[in-house]
Amino acid sequence: MAGNPNRRTSNKKGAQVGSGGQRRRALKGKGPTPPAEMRKGHAKQRAAALKARKQGNKPQQARRRPASEMVVGRNPVLEALRGGVPATTLYVQQFIDSDDRVTDAVKVAMERGGIHLLEAPRAELDRMTNGLNHQGIVLQVPSYEYAHPDDLPAGAYDAHETPLIVALDGVTDPRNLGAVVRSVTAFGGHGVVVPERRAAGMSAGAWKTSAGTAARTPVARATNLTRSLQAYQKAGLQVVGLAADGEAELGDLDVLDGPVVIVIGSEGKGMSRLVSEVCDVRVRIPMPGEAESLNAGVAAGIVLYEAARARR
Repeated sequence: MAGNPNRRTSNKKGAQVGSGGQRRRALKGKGPTPPAEMRKGHAKQRAAALKARKQGNKPQQARRRPASEMVVGRNPVLEALRGGVPATTLYVQQFIDSDDRVTDAVKVAMERGGIHLLEAPRAELDRMTNGLNHQGIVLQVPSYEYAHPDDLPAGAYDAHETPLIVALDGVTDPRNLGAVVRSVTAFGGHGVVVPERRAAGMSAGAWKTSAGTAARTPVARATNLTRSLQAYQKAGLQVVGLAADGEAELGDLDVLDGPVVIVIGSEGKGMSRLVSEVCDVRVRIPMPGEAESLNAGVAAGIVLYEAARARR
């Protein structure tokens, strides 16, 4: 059969000119299926990515130091300065309409010494305070340097004294913390322990309520309060928890003259379950009146008085 000389022929089974062998390579497989953790969009891949982000953020959070605090407003600033709250800088707005509170604040800051006095435009004070009503005066308070829980009994033993420590569980009011610090100082205690999370810290309000005693009584911050109490027990300290349903009455307690940690919970919920289970003994304060509970500051004062009396 005669062929057509104008007919185009091609060989579809072979590599065509200019293909560079792409047909043969296209027939190769893509390899084994990757594990679920590496497949984009898979639930396990999302979970693995979330876990990696959390692990990556932990070191950064541990290294982060608490920022300095800003006390704003004429009355709060003046009260903080008079209360002995540590401060680094007093900012006063330029061209401010001054009154006795501003004048007294500047005077107290100068008398105390070590506090820088700076004038600043209103826009700068607005930026520093995130738009709060600062009334033209701002006091910068440095971040508090917390002790380690182990430092408190060690400090007592170094002074040849028997450790007397107060631990707060779930107390979120800085004024209660300041009141406890003041009571610990008054009755010869050696420090206060607070949890790192969901608890009041040594803010300007706590400093003010402590009436300056926070400069002499250390406050330690525990990453895990339960583990810190267990460490105290291993070091020979008795852990005494205050509870409305305690099995012993405060007047019958005979361990307050020895090394002891007094645990006080919040006014509403009291101690958490884990902390309560760690306590060697739970005691109640007898209250013949109609009040159901006492705030942390008052309760601490009563028990610390009993401890000081037992130690005499």
